[in-house]
Amino acid sequence: MGKAEALLQQTLGYVPPWFPQWFVGLALVVLAIVCALFMHRIALTLAKRAIGARRSVAILILDATAGPTRLALCLAAVAFVMPLAPLSGELRDALVHVFAIATIALIGWISIRAVDLGATRYLQRFRVQIEENFLARKHVTQVRVFKRVIDTLIIVVAVSTALMTFNSVRQYGVSLFASAGAAGVIVGLAARPLLSNLVAGVQIAVTQPIRIEDAVIIENEWGWIEDIGSTYVVIRLWDWRRMVVPLSYFIERPFQNWTRDAASLIGSVIFYVDYAADVARIRERLEEVVRGSELWDRAVVNLQVVDTDARTMQLRALVSARNASQTWDLRCEVREKLIAFLREEMPEALPRQRAEISPPLAPGDERPRSGSARFAGGHWAPAPSGH
Repeated sequence: MGKAEALLQQTLGYVPPWFPQWFVGLALVVLAIVCALFMHRIALTLAKRAIGARRSVAILILDATAGPTRLALCLAAVAFVMPLAPLSGELRDALVHVFAIATIALIGWISIRAVDLGATRYLQRFRVQIEENFLARKHVTQVRVFKRVIDTLIIVVAVSTALMTFNSVRQYGVSLFASAGAAGVIVGLAARPLLSNLVAGVQIAVTQPIRIEDAVIIENEWGWIEDIGSTYVVIRLWDWRRMVVPLSYFIERPFQNWTRDAASLIGSVIFYVDYAADVARIRERLEEVVRGSELWDRAVVNLQVVDTDARTMQLRALVSARNASQTWDLRCEVREKLIAFLREEMPEALPRQRAEISPPLAPGDERPRSGSARFAGGHWAPAPSGH
């Protein structure tokens, strides 16, 4: 009886003599994996109890690294029992190949987890929830974009390395590496959108044309930058829809960013009033409305006559608020209250149509067809010529 059979018999208590050697070897490998999973579960539970609920950061680190540590422990157990397993050459080579691929996946997994933990730890010093959060949004945007670019590169390298362990498909792994250069023309052309978006992501992270929670207008839609992925941007529109735009869009096409340098915005409200309107009185009412509003940031309030036409004057009220949402709400509040003020206290300022109505003609009278005329004595008469 070999070492493997003796170990398996000690573990299970009895091994039938007719069991094939390969079955005994696979049983040892499976048994080693089960023991590793069991030991990992016990160790994780004991570690959480020893740390306690107060140290939430340590608990988060344990939860984030649970998967890689579990796989690492399983690989260590397999590596321990592989020399003892009575396996044939082909089966042993297959298991060694699987072990190598799992090791590559473990290294990539650990690298991604390390990047995630480092990014999370770095962003803990910034608070995005406060109003004046430009520095926080800048760092959050940069860290998220760089993290996803690095994650993508780690995955590409890991998959390429795993592919190159197969002799039959090694050329695909080489082509995946060569797609970033001039070697793989076809693969490079196929990967061009992905590569252009990755490069655009690096440009956005460095130059900062957009940040997380920036208010933007794109394709005639208004919303906020909700997420910046490795190849796309998710925009949360004002009506809770989501617009997904490729990263390269923000490098190649124009768009509006309302919070590029500051969150405060000036909003305008347009009114059309009659020429009889008292503009000074309307201006006083506007100032009363914005001073009584919690949305106003105490910066800008103004009312001007910006245009006229044959019947009305166009008034423009300018008001400012701390951010885009509050500016929109303040504009609506000002519009509503000024309309109520004009309707209730200054009805003469409302736009109106003027028409001159002539008195009715007496029987037999006719309006002169040409020249000037005047109405006197109940009938039309030519105006004096002045001679």
